[in-house]
Amino acid sequence: MSTSNTEAVKSAQPVPAQPIPTSADTSSFNYTTEGKATILTPKKDKVFYNPIQQFNRDISTLSIIAYDHIRAEQNELKNKNKNKKRKLLGLTILEALSASGLRSCRYGLEIPNVYKIVANDLSPDAVTSINRNIEHNQLTGKVVANQGDAIKYMASAPSKFNVVDLDPYGTASPFIDAAIQCVEEDGMLLVTCTDAAVLAGSGYPEKCFALYGGNNFGNSYINSETNHEVGIRLMLQSIAATAARYKKSIEPMLSLSIDYYFRVWVKVKTSPIKVKNLASETMLTYGCNGCGQKVVQPLGIRNDNKYVYPKLVGQAKSHCEFCGSTYNVAGPMYAGPLHNQEFIKTLLTVLAKSENKVYKTSERIKGMLTLAQSELDTVPFFYNLNHLSSIFKSPPISIDEYSKAVGNMGYKLSLTHAKKNCIKSDIPWEKNLEIIREWTIKQNKLYIEEMKTKLESEGSLNEKITEKLAKLDEDITYSPNLNEKSVGAQILKYFKQKRAGTYEVVVDFDTSNAESEKISKLRKVKMVRYQENPTKNWGPMARPK
Repeated sequence: MSTSNTEAVKSAQPVPAQPIPTSADTSSFNYTTEGKATILTPKKDKVFYNPIQQFNRDISTLSIIAYDHIRAEQNELKNKNKNKKRKLLGLTILEALSASGLRSCRYGLEIPNVYKIVANDLSPDAVTSINRNIEHNQLTGKVVANQGDAIKYMASAPSKFNVVDLDPYGTASPFIDAAIQCVEEDGMLLVTCTDAAVLAGSGYPEKCFALYGGNNFGNSYINSETNHEVGIRLMLQSIAATAARYKKSIEPMLSLSIDYYFRVWVKVKTSPIKVKNLASETMLTYGCNGCGQKVVQPLGIRNDNKYVYPKLVGQAKSHCEFCGSTYNVAGPMYAGPLHNQEFIKTLLTVLAKSENKVYKTSERIKGMLTLAQSELDTVPFFYNLNHLSSIFKSPPISIDEYSKAVGNMGYKLSLTHAKKNCIKSDIPWEKNLEIIREWTIKQNKLYIEEMKTKLESEGSLNEKITEKLAKLDEDITYSPNLNEKSVGAQILKYFKQKRAGTYEVVVDFDTSNAESEKISKLRKVKMVRYQENPTKNWGPMARPK
């Protein structure tokens, strides 16, 4: 075993283990089994245990196994190239905020190549519980409890860990700097932030900027869904900017929006050359509060190996050219890919070989990873199809019809793991609005045909329908629900003025293509998107006292 891994364990200050309760005092404890671990928690619930986080713990355990597989493959390739045989050392893991110790116990029992795990917590009661659970799960020596401030421990640890797991109550922002210093070269950092109201909500712009150095799109209806991706990108930017101060770069392996929190997996590596890419991988984004158009403003430009100062993007104006609405400015945020395809592929392979009785959320993990794997990695942000249809007050367009339209226009699209009925696409926004406009026209034509059939059968139509048909005869895009000053009306006006009354676009909603078939096939896969309620009054629990 290497000196660094040995010192990682020595640097922890073990707290004497408490005896396993005898049959006389078992009534004061709850026994909870999750995965291969069984933990004892006081019935007074002084130590935090949240059953809804089982998904988090399941996927985290499997992800570390996947990381170790990739690590072993890379080590073997390196040895082959150098004609040397060097044994890969066992994993060292730090759970910086351990609470009951359940996660560390699961890591110790379920991850094959673990050498040592340090389970740290500031609370004496928590550390007592951790020690009790270490002994109960027969992990003495493999898992070590440490009582201490997580930031101070990570910043002062004489050696580093292959994996550092941060899963705090609320924001992980205060722990990032110390965690970057504590993670081993080419190690993996797992970070959870449960303050989704700050990262993806609209009520705390000052707090979001203070914690993450940027903002989301705010409270406009059209951008509300997109904020869930912005939250992930703000987290990644915070981690990347912190790492850059130490000449380190990050590579996102997996980035997920889950229930009420965000979870990211990033590899950290010393690379002054890649640190130079930080500006070109950072962006501001102008988000239209009316139609949802996004205009990306990079904060750095890289041409080959030359870095230049960015110019203001040509489309950036004070008001949207399509609907005249104002923009909100979001960011600075991470602009690169959110996932590593090879990592997800390996993780799915590990999942397929795992036991369902151990990983009870495996179907949900499979569904979320399958969707994440399919996401377009060159396109930031997704949008809600129902939101788009509502712009023109038209009936909702289905994913099937929309994907056929986009594919037949020569563009790509994908679903997203973060939200149902949401799409990522490389289609220009003007073309996107054209599709929805043509969808509205198609629905109006169907209405006209329906009313003609009704007139033939009944002989007359009421005054309201007759008036609407007359309006549609004048303007096939007419909707009685569109106010003259509404977003939809302004977009229709834009197209009429631009094409001088000769506006004609052919949009094919019916012919299948490679893109629509890909989406259709993906939607037929049985995927559990949301976890079943494990307890009464499901949801985030209160902070432990």
